[in-house]
Amino acid sequence: MQNEIETEIKLQVSKFLNYVNQNLPEGMELEYEGFYNRGFFVTKKRYALIEDDNIIVKGLELVRRDWANIAKKTQQNILIATLKDGSPAKAKKIIKNVIRDIRKGQITRDDLVIHTQITKNLKNYKQIGPHVVAAQKSREKGRKIERGSIVRYIVVKGKGTISQRAVPLEDIENMDYDPKYYIENQVLPAVSRIMNSLGYSKDEILEFSRDEQQSSLDTFF
Repeated sequence: MQNEIETEIKLQVSKFLNYVNQNLPEGMELEYEGFYNRGFFVTKKRYALIEDDNIIVKGLELVRRDWANIAKKTQQNILIATLKDGSPAKAKKIIKNVIRDIRKGQITRDDLVIHTQITKNLKNYKQIGPHVVAAQKSREKGRKIERGSIVRYIVVKGKGTISQRAVPLEDIENMDYDPKYYIENQVLPAVSRIMNSLGYSKDEILEFSRDEQQSSLDTFF
């Protein structure tokens, strides 16, 4: 039945394209890109779609290098749960478990590391972000840091700003990562890209991990 519906939809799309293209100026043509069972758009250039069990992602943290693996993996699993499995219960469980594990200190270093490229000389940076501080610390240790270098760092517990607590991966021995940073600045922003598109706020997303109230996420499907 589902295949018949998809076939009929594609037939109607083909007719629509032919009609539109006959009336467009010369040199312009509307093209068929694909048939997507589910999808959502954050902006025109940030979206996720599913076609034949393949998830297509543009502009989200999942496809960016400068986010920790824990954020990207969580976002990917949320996409699978919502777009492929159609399971809001699974999405809630993923969020709950990831935040719980972060709070308990159960995330591996590989999933915490943030990779950022140095795009200019360190002295030319006007805004001193975490990657710049981590690069400066690496240079002080005698490592070669120049334009184009990839800096790997983890944000650890302690006093000072987030930038001040960015420590190069090579120097992280006996230091504990900052759970609050990875929840609020990595996982929640990545998850919120999806959940906000479905109408859920940051506070509601946090409630998934606390089990303090029943979410209405089920109403999406």
